[in-house]
Amino acid sequence: MSLRALKNIRRTIGFRLTLWYSGIFILSTLVVFGLAYFVLSASLKRQDRETIEIKLKELSVLYQTGGKEALEREVNLEKKFEKKIPFFIRLAGQKNKTLFLKIPYQWADFSITELGRKSAGADLRWDWLPSPGNQTALEVASTRLANNYLLQVGKSTEDRENILWHFRRIFIAVILPLILIGFTGGSFLAFRALQPIRHIINTIRSIDIGKMHVRVPSLQTADELEELVSLFNGMVEKIEILINSMRESLDNVAHDLRTPMTRLRGIAEMALRSDHNLSECREALGDCLEESERILTMLNSLMDISEAETGVLNLEKEIVDVSTLIGQVFDIYRYVAEEKDIFINVRVTDQPGIFADPARMRQVLGNLLDNAIKYTHPGGRIDIETSRRQQNMVIRIQDSGVGMPPEELPRIWERLYRGDQSRSQRGLGLGLSLVKAIVEAHEGRIEVVSTHGQGSTFSIYLPLKN
Repeated sequence: MSLRALKNIRRTIGFRLTLWYSGIFILSTLVVFGLAYFVLSASLKRQDRETIEIKLKELSVLYQTGGKEALEREVNLEKKFEKKIPFFIRLAGQKNKTLFLKIPYQWADFSITELGRKSAGADLRWDWLPSPGNQTALEVASTRLANNYLLQVGKSTEDRENILWHFRRIFIAVILPLILIGFTGGSFLAFRALQPIRHIINTIRSIDIGKMHVRVPSLQTADELEELVSLFNGMVEKIEILINSMRESLDNVAHDLRTPMTRLRGIAEMALRSDHNLSECREALGDCLEESERILTMLNSLMDISEAETGVLNLEKEIVDVSTLIGQVFDIYRYVAEEKDIFINVRVTDQPGIFADPARMRQVLGNLLDNAIKYTHPGGRIDIETSRRQQNMVIRIQDSGVGMPPEELPRIWERLYRGDQSRSQRGLGLGLSLVKAIVEAHEGRIEVVSTHGQGSTFSIYLPLKN
């Protein structure tokens, strides 16, 4: 493996997680073994001292009752039968002169001259005599007897050191496999923990080359990374829908702009070929203005829809009386309805005001009422009514027009979409898209119910002012 590859591996989160996990695991193991070693050493030391103290008290009582002879006799019996753990025993008289000494042969290398230079008070005293090699030591307890004699009992730490030495060997034998287990476990856990991240990276790379259909596989772990994967897939899904919608909108815009642009060019060419008749030039300029206005209306509507859908549409909200708003829109369109012999019935009850942009809401109601008049046959009827449902103001516009087939209903909110019934009517196919975007920008919603050949009902739900 090259140095560059190793350097790249060292920079990965997985490698750092593995090191951190392995380091913590190994350090924890060392701490556990250290505590166990300390507890074992302290326990063995306490046990040895308790044994020495018991022996010291036993011999002190024996000396007090039988004197030096009883003490020597007991020690010689123990030495003869060798039934107990060998002890170092020393009895010193005045001026710390040794009167009796019993030291096992295996401890002959201990120098006891230091004991002769020390004196003991009435309380128990502990002395520590190291062996020449400093591998073991002789632990000695001293106490004063009634006649001011000094009694000393000791025990070698050899057995204790042997146990601790075996414990250290076991530790060394165990720590190496534990290091390997810690590194392996850290690598496995880092691999499993970062697997969703790697899936996200691979998915982003696939999306980067144009594969918008690719999604991050779900591991069904119900943890934070699973939630991240779910949110990421949802975001990509929305982006794909948005891109497809943009492509479709651009295709529709290109298609719908072709006609007015062709008309503009044709009008301009006809004007250029004419004999510069003033009336014909004026008519040509008027047609150009009309087509330009149509193009500008389409582009402005598309801009308003995009701003509303992205949440940047400038809304000048205020407390608006719904009855006044509907009355203003009705005054504009009632003459158009009268020309088509369409009856408009307005039933508006006194309701609390809504917090909305009055100009935008007039645009919404105007578009819906214009569509209702446009697709209602002469002699038809349009009903406009308001009601209150929980914390929402409901504005309902119902017509007896041509209606829409069920397969068209999901698509009527799409930009530049025009159903079969609407192709015979003049329009851009942006009215309902703009209506939906403005209503949702006001934190409301719009619903439609339509029966082909019987009419449609549009219901606007807007939150009441707090």
